Amino acid sequence: MNEALEQAKALLENARRIVAVTGAGISAESGVPTFRGPEGLWKSYRPEELATPEAFARDPQTVWEWYAWRRELITACSPNPAHLALARLALNRPDVAIITQNVDDLHTRAAREQAGVVDISPALPIELHGSINRDRCSACDSRQPGSLVIDTTSTDTLPQCDQCSGLMRPDVVWFGEALDEAILERAFRLARSADLCLVVGTSALVHPAASVPLATIGNRGKLIEINLQETSLTSYASAQLNAPAGTVLSELIPE
Repeated sequence: MNEALEQAKALLENARRIVAVTGAGISAESGVPTFRGPEGLWKSYRPEELATPEAFARDPQTVWEWYAWRRELITACSPNPAHLALARLALNRPDVAIITQNVDDLHTRAAREQAGVVDISPALPIELHGSINRDRCSACDSRQPGSLVIDTTSTDTLPQCDQCSGLMRPDVVWFGEALDEAILERAFRLARSADLCLVVGTSALVHPAASVPLATIGNRGKLIEINLQETSLTSYASAQLNAPAGTVLSELIPE
C-alpha cells in the first residue's frame, strides 16, 4: 500500500480542485449499519418494504417507527477519522467539495467538530440522498429538523409540518424516487470541474450517484479510490488503496 499511498499524496498535493464522493463504507467504520444485509432487518421487515412512498402512504406509523429506530442507532455513532480528515481538508482548502450518498449526518457532525469557531459551510456535504435527521412535509415540501422522540401511537401523533400541519416524512430519497435534480446537477458540475476525485467507501452500484466520479474522469481528471474491495471504478483509479478509510485518510490528511 505504501506506493499507492505516496501516489495518492502526490495527486492530492498537486490537485487544484477536489471532490470527495463517499458511500456507506466510510460510515461503516463508525458502526453505522448498512441496512442492506441481515443487520438491516427490523421486526422481519426489509428496508425495501419500508423505504418507499407506497409504504408510507399505506402505514406511516410503521415507517416512522422504523426511522425512529434508525435515528437512535445513528445518533449513538460518532464521526470516525475518515470523516474528520475530509472535514479538515475542506476547511483548509477552498477547492474541496464533499458529496455523499449517506444520510447519517456524520460529515456534518465532523465539520462542526473540526471547525471550532470557524465557518463550517465549506465542509458541509452535498447530500445526494437527503438526511435522516431532517423531516420533509408530504404536503407542502417544507423542511424542518427531525426529532429523536417520535410518538407513533396514531397518525395524529406523528410529526406535523410547522407551516401547513401536513404529515412529515423523513427527508431521504426512497426506493423508486428520483434524486433532487438541482442537488444532482450541482454534484455533477463540481465533479466535472475537479481535476481529482476521492472515492471513499462506495460500492459504485447505486446510480446516478455512482456516475459522479466518472464526470471527473470524463474531464481528464484523476481518481483515488479508497475501498476494501474493488469496484467498477477501480480500473479508472490512478491510486487504489484497499484499506480502511480512516487509516488511509488520516495518512493523507494529517492533523
